[in-house]
Formats: sequence, structure tokens, C-alpha cells
Amino acid sequence: MGLLETALLLLVLLCLLLGAGLWISLSLAGAGWVAMSLVHPQPGLFLASAYWESSGSWTLAALPMFIWMGEILFRTRLSEELFNGLAPWVRRLPGRLLHVNILACGLFGSVSGSSAATCATVSKIALPELRRRGYSERVAIGSLATAGTLGIMIPPSIIMVVYAVAAEVSIIRVFIAGMIPGLIVMGLFSLYIILWAMLNPAKQPPAEPPMSLGAKLRQSAQLIPCLLLIAAVIGSMFLGWATATEAAAFGVLGSLVLAAATGTLSLRSFLDSLAGATRLSCMILFILAGAAFLTKAMALTGIPAALASAVAEAGLGPYAIIAILTVVYLILGTALDGVSMIVLTTSVVVPMVQQAGFDLIWFGIFIILLVEIAEISPPLGFNLFVMQTMTGKEQTEIALAALPFFAMLVVTVVLITLFPAIVTFLPDLLLGG
Repeated sequence: MGLLETALLLLVLLCLLLGAGLWISLSLAGAGWVAMSLVHPQPGLFLASAYWESSGSWTLAALPMFIWMGEILFRTRLSEELFNGLAPWVRRLPGRLLHVNILACGLFGSVSGSSAATCATVSKIALPELRRRGYSERVAIGSLATAGTLGIMIPPSIIMVVYAVAAEVSIIRVFIAGMIPGLIVMGLFSLYIILWAMLNPAKQPPAEPPMSLGAKLRQSAQLIPCLLLIAAVIGSMFLGWATATEAAAFGVLGSLVLAAATGTLSLRSFLDSLAGATRLSCMILFILAGAAFLTKAMALTGIPAALASAVAEAGLGPYAIIAILTVVYLILGTALDGVSMIVLTTSVVVPMVQQAGFDLIWFGIFIILLVEIAEISPPLGFNLFVMQTMTGKEQTEIALAALPFFAMLVVTVVLITLFPAIVTFLPDLLLGG
């Protein structure tokens, strides 16, 4: 059997296992077992070593720590403080408080690392307030559904850690690389809100009375704890004072202090956060273990190298490869979550991308942007489910409300593809090329 036939067989097997409802981690391991059996008589030995190597990693220890930090903050009043602290500074912009959705999601995302948690937490505060003041519910829902995806773009991000581990690249470089694209996404979201507000002045509430600078500063003092936590976590990594794992530990400590200071830290909330972090961490680590075994099996069969060679021999240009991968990831995004998308494809795609001459740090941000798009793509866009729960509206209605912001994410993908320095400039500047 040739390598192409083997690859198709494994793909069909994986689809059958996933379609049968088997866990993603077990489906990956099952496909890996079959692949390994083709080249080695004792695949079980490789299974054990792959599971141990994938989980016994100091770098990967950052993952459960960042997840726990987000779980702790999810149970605080941080989102309410963010909304109140940011509101005074956008009162004169067209669209006014709708911009708080974008800014609050960006700030909360930088300390939670989770798209769904960011969307749910900020929406819980922002939606009732915006409804009460008479803002367009459609734009509010659309902006919250899409701005929630900033939780996986603004570092520290759970998805970034997963990609860095799967692709064997520096977590800190991926974190830094996501900063400028994340700010561009926020800027484009706000730009759309400004344009919409200028074209639809009747759909906005009357302007609120002006506030003095002193009053704005006093109200914004609520942002100080959040900003200090962001500075401690991200700053310690950027300045080289701490590894990603150490910074994650500082983040957990800081979030516990913040929860205690806001009066939301109790034995019940502490245990709930620990249980939630354990469940999500185990799920992701189990998927990564299955993907590690499949990756090792694929490497021994020679399929990724053969596909990379086939791409090189096909004479496809870099943009053609990126266009094909974009379509593939968008299709996968309609049926899989972001973690699964990354671990399912890394073993095959990374050699192809390297063969085509792309930087793996850039490609990580490219994939994460596509995962952001997947988060608001029906039928399995996680943020659509979150907003459906928060509003009681149909998923189709929420997806249509998010469509203009969806377009802004597509624009960002185009920008970083045409100008890759948007992604690579900052990590090269801070850490060297």
C-alpha cells in the first residue's frame, strides 16, 4: 500500500471514529495505533511513551495554571469593574458604550485565556446595561459574540499554549506575536461600530451628560487590579523575568488575591474553580496525548514528509497553500472546537508549512485567527452557544448579528497574510530573530 492510500485510509478511519461519537483523544489514539501497526509490531510501546512525553512537560504545566486563573476570575466581579471603569472614556465616540464590549473583552481575555469565559462573563454585565440604556440589541449581541474570541488571541491564551506545544515552538514567542494582531482585531471591531453609529444615529440613545476628568479617573480606578494582574503575568514573560509556567503560577496567585479583595473568594468558589480547571485541563491534556501518539505514528510512516514533498513538487505558491489551508480550517471549524482543530492537523500541516517557507510563529497566529472565526461559525461555534444561552435567541439570528464583525476577522487574516511582519515584528524585536 502506497503512502497516499495509507493517508486516505487513516483519514477515513479517523472520520469514522469521530462520527461514531468516540472521544476525540481516543479517536486520535486509535488512528495512531493503526498507523503504527503498519510500521512496527509493538505499537503499544510507542503509545505509552507518547502519552508520558506529552504529559510530563514542564512547559505544558502552564496550561492548567492559565485555565485555573481564568476559572477563578470567572467567579469574581471583574467584568462589572471593567465595564464601569472603561465606560467614561468612550462616551464621546460614535457608538459610545458599545465600544466597552470590545475593550472589556480584550482586557478580560488577557487574564482569562478562554473565548467562552470571556464572552459569557462580559455579556452577563454588558447586555442588561446596554438594553436598559436603549442600544441596538443586534449590534450589542454581534459585538459581544465576536469580541469574546479575543480571549484566545490576547495572551496568555489556552489555544496558544496548545499550538506551541503541538508545533514545538516557544510559548512566549507565540504570546508576543499575538499582541499586535489582537489590537488590530479590536481596532477593526471598534471601527465598524463607529461607522455603524454614524450611519444609524437614530438607533443610539441620547448622549449622556459630560464627566469631569477627575470623575473619569475615580471611576476608572476599578481597572487598577486587572491592569496590575495583566502587567504581572504578561510583563514578567516579556521582560524575561519568568517562564510561561512561572508567569501562570503568578497569575493564579494574583487572581486568588483579586478574588479575596473583591469578596468573591469562598471555599465553594475555590473548589468550583479548581474542579472546572481540572475538568478542562484533563480534557485538553488527553487530546494532546492522543495527538502526540498520532504525530509519532505519522512521522514513522513518512506520510507528513511525503505530503510536504508532494506540495513542493506540485508547484503551488505560498498564497495558494494558505488559501487551501484557510478553506480546510474553516470547514473543520463548523464541526470541531479550536483545540481539536489544532491537534488534529498539526502533525500533517506543520511540515507542509515549513516546506513552503512560512514561519511557524506566524502560522500559529494565522491558525488562531481561523479558530476565532470558527468560534462564531454555525453549527458548532462555541460563542454562538454562549450568546444563545445568554439571550434566548436563535443561533441563526446571533450568527447574522455577528456577520459584520466576522468580516473584520477575515480582513485581519488577509492583512497578516499580506504583511507577515505584523505578527513577527514584535517577538523578533523583544526576543531577537
